[in-house]
Amino acid sequence: MADVTAVNAQITDAVTQTNVKVVAEAPAQAIASLYQVASHSAGLSMQNAVQSQQALNQISTAVVSKAAALIMAIGET
Repeated sequence: MADVTAVNAQITDAVTQTNVKVVAEAPAQAIASLYQVASHSAGLSMQNAVQSQQALNQISTAVVSKAAALIMAIGET
């Protein structure tokens, strides 16, 4: 027959406290992770907006330049 040994009460108490601590901190960790992901996605969307605005500024500069060249060429013909 197997020899039954009792587990020290301090060991079971330490394991129980560790489990309670992990379970108690889980919601806070989840919310912190959610906030981090949300702020990262907001930052990425702002970066995309800035890049899009810069691209449109480059295109508008080329369009204005070409329009000015066409207007100046009207009198040459």
